[in-house]
Amino acid sequence: MNAGLIASLRQQCDGPRDGALLRFSLGNALLAEGDANAAIDELRRATVFDPTYSAAWKLLGKACLAHGDGAAAAAAWRNGIAAATQRGDKQAEKEMIVFLRRLEKPQA
Repeated sequence: MNAGLIASLRQQCDGPRDGALLRFSLGNALLAEGDANAAIDELRRATVFDPTYSAAWKLLGKACLAHGDGAAAAAAWRNGIAAATQRGDKQAEKEMIVFLRRLEKPQA
């Protein structure tokens, strides 16, 4: 279902419209298709384009977790919390704090 969207977004990469939003959208589509590894690459690129893009950090953490890398997910969410704080994005900040607490909570 997302194959056409993914192909279309990839065609725009490295062009004049390349940027954080394009890479975020591509990462989101890849994650929805179950390709967490490729999603991680694109979401990292999104955060390079805009280090304060809290939504990209939040989704990067989810992609890392889907890939089985809890440490990378925690790092992404910590960076995302800092970015959200800097931007005043209180909702994203609260969400990532909850994700991080759940991840770091000792398993019973």
